[in-house]
This record gives sequence, structure tokens and C-alpha cells, in this order.
Amino acid sequence: MTSHPTPVFILIRPQMGENIGAAARAMLNFALSTLRLVDPRDGWPNPKAVAMASGAAGKVLDHAGVFATTAEAIADCDFVFATTARGRELTKPIYTPEAAMAEARARIAAGQRVGVMFGPERTGLENDDIIRANAIITVPVNPDFFSLNLAQAVLLTAYEFARQGSDAPAIDPGLAGAEMANALEIEKLGDHYEERLEAAGFFFPEGKAPMMKRNLRNMWSRFGLTRADVQTLHGMLRQLLRNRD
Repeated sequence: MTSHPTPVFILIRPQMGENIGAAARAMLNFALSTLRLVDPRDGWPNPKAVAMASGAAGKVLDHAGVFATTAEAIADCDFVFATTARGRELTKPIYTPEAAMAEARARIAAGQRVGVMFGPERTGLENDDIIRANAIITVPVNPDFFSLNLAQAVLLTAYEFARQGSDAPAIDPGLAGAEMANALEIEKLGDHYEERLEAAGFFFPEGKAPMMKRNLRNMWSRFGLTRADVQTLHGMLRQLLRNRD
């Protein structure tokens, strides 16, 4: 079986060209490009979709497959998800987008082709579509307002797929290109402040001085200082003392 590296996104009976274009744009934001359309209401190609897609037109829309029925669109898929807030009356596993895209990655890695169906804007997927899927994706949204538009649903699902394959850190400290201070530089900074604070009578009462010094040393090491930070802190202290004198 030939592996397909990303999921196939399948828009079932999409209504507005603008929404198809917005969905294509959302896909390309996360490096997904395999799009299929089932019986688009306003026909295909659609100039409004192209206008809305912007740079995604040539990479996604121009290669989109068009099918008359859902069955034809998913015929070569080994596993299919249906995105819907419905379907609890149908006996199918229900995934969050995060869990669904983890499953998709595992199946794709095993050589399977995975499809994800999205329903028309006004009504969503019908049960006749959902019964063809192997599983359901339901977004845990506000139960009093659970409607997502087509592009939002596509964006959310595409993001989850891309996120799980990304090596980007969950938190970027924003220090790219900065030289971090080494242990010796932090030690010397601590020495400088401890010496000057000692002279100023900061470590009082005497019985608490050792704990206060430990806390101060711990603070410097906890900050994750750059070399520029250390130089600035040395300079600030020198300037304060110079002005006092």
C-alpha cells in the first residue's frame, strides 16, 4: 500500500466559493494540499474560491478533485473521519481533533490513506455521509453555540495535524541569537551584588544572612540571564554606587 503523507480533506456539498477558498487557504497554512470537493453547489471551478484562497489557489484549488458523491470521494481512503457535532446516535468512536489527528498520523505512517470529511456550511454532514466514516471528530466547543464555519473547522483540524508533527517548542523564550551567561559569569555577578549589599548592611539580621545570600544566588541562576543581561546588571550597580559617592 502506498503511503499518503497527509490527510485528504473532503468538502461535502460546499455552498459558497468564498468558503472553499478560505478552507484551501487554511489548509496551506499548515502545509496540507490534498483537497476534494463533492458536488459543490455553485459548480467548479469557482472564481470566488480562487479570489479568497489567495496564494493557496495554485497549490490547493488547482489540484482539487471533484466528485459527484461522497462514496466516490472516499473510495480510495482506508480510514475516514467525519467532522460533526451530530452522530451520537450512531455507534462510532468519537475523537477530539487532537486525538483524531494523532490517529491519522499513526495510520498514515503505517501506509494508510486517511480522509477527513467536512459538511456544508448551513447543515453540516448528513447521516448518510456520516455512516460512511469510520469515526467522528467533534470539537469540544460551547454547547450553547457549537456552530463552526467551514474554514474554521478545516483550520482547527489542519493545525492539530501539523502541530503533532512539528518540532517547534511549546514555549519559545524569545532568546534566539542571544548568548546565555555561563555559570562563572553568574557566579561573579552574585559575588558583585553580595559584596556591595554586604557593605550596605542589607544582610540583616545576621542570623538570617546565610539564607538571604542563598536566596539571592538562587534568584540569579533562576533568571536565565544572557551575557548582555549580566553586563547590564553589573553596570547598573556600579552606576548606583558612583552616584551615591
